[in-house]
Amino acid sequence: MTDTDNPTDERGRIRISGFDADRVRNREPLSDWTGETSGETMSRWRRGLQRFVRNRSAMGALVVVVLMSLIAIFARPIEIGGYVVQPFSLAPYDPTTIIYFTVDPNVGIYDPPSWQYPMGIDGSGRDLFSRILVGGRYSISIGFIVVGLTASFGLIYGAISGYYGGNVDEVMMRIVDTIFAFPGLILALIIVAILGGGYWQLVLAFSLFGWAGYGRLVRGEVLKIKENEYVMAAKALGARDRSVVFRHIAPNAMPPLIVLASLNIGSVVIGVAALGFLGLGMDPSTAEWGTMLDETRETLIQGPGGQIPWWATVYPGAAIFTFVMAMNMIGDGINDALDAQETGVGRGGDD
Repeated sequence: MTDTDNPTDERGRIRISGFDADRVRNREPLSDWTGETSGETMSRWRRGLQRFVRNRSAMGALVVVVLMSLIAIFARPIEIGGYVVQPFSLAPYDPTTIIYFTVDPNVGIYDPPSWQYPMGIDGSGRDLFSRILVGGRYSISIGFIVVGLTASFGLIYGAISGYYGGNVDEVMMRIVDTIFAFPGLILALIIVAILGGGYWQLVLAFSLFGWAGYGRLVRGEVLKIKENEYVMAAKALGARDRSVVFRHIAPNAMPPLIVLASLNIGSVVIGVAALGFLGLGMDPSTAEWGTMLDETRETLIQGPGGQIPWWATVYPGAAIFTFVMAMNMIGDGINDALDAQETGVGRGGDD
C-alpha cells in the first residue's frame, strides 16, 4: 500500500523528523549568554550585570564605595542658594572647629584617639573623625566628576577619529601623542601652579588632558567596529555619519571605556591627594584627605624622645587606600563581567 492509496490532508507538507521544538525551547543553557530558565539569548549588558553580581569581591567593593559616598554626603548639612538641601550631620563637629577654643578647653593638639574623639585631634586642634568624614566630599566627588568629563569627551573624540580615518585620524592622534609625551600628574601640577589651588581648579587640571587615554582606546575599538556588517548596512540605507557614530558605533565601544573609567577614578583620587600633599591642592584649612596629610608631614620626623602622632597620618591615608582599592576591585569586576571572550567559568570555578 502506498501513500496514494490513502489520501490525507498532510499531502504536500514537508515533515522533518528528529526535531522537537519543545525540547529545543526547554534545553539546558548552552552558555551564560542564554537565560538559565527561559533559554533566551541575553544582551551583553544583562549578561555582564549578572556576572558582576556573582563577583563577591566586586560587590563587596561596591558596597564600600557606596557607603563612603553616602557618609561623605551626610557628613554635614549641605546648603545651596540659601536653602538646606541635606539637613543631616553624621560628623559630630564642623571640620573647621577648633575644639579647645569652643568645645573642650582640656583638649590639646595631637591628642590621641579617645571615646569622645575616636580618631584623635590634629595639629590645629580639630576633630580628625569629623574631618575624615567631610573630606570624602572633595576627594570622591572630584574623582567622579573628572572621570565623567574626560570619558565623555574621549568617547566623542575617539569615535570621530576612528570613524573618519585618513588625515582626520592622523591629526587627531598626533594631538593625543603630544599629550602622552608628558606625565599626566606633571601637566596637572603645571595647571594648578598657574591657576592656583581650589576645587574647580583641580577638576580642570585633571580634566584638561585626562581625556587622551579614553580617546585612544575608543579610536582603536571604532576601527574594528566600523567594519562590521550592521555599520555598512546603516550606511547603505542612507544613515548620516552622526547617526552611524552615535547610534551604532559608540555604544558598542562602551565596555572597554567603562572599565578604564572605573579604574581611573581611583587614579584621580590619588592624583588629587598627591597635589594636596605637595601643598598645591585645596586651601590648607580644607578637610581634603591629601591636604590633611600635608599638614602632618612635620610630625613624621621627631627628635630624640619625640613621639609620632600616628593617627594624624594613618586615618587620612587609610581613607585614600580604602577608596582606591575598592574602585580598583570594582574595575576588575567590570572587566571580567564585560569580557565577551570568556566562556562563563569564573576564576576558581565560582561562576
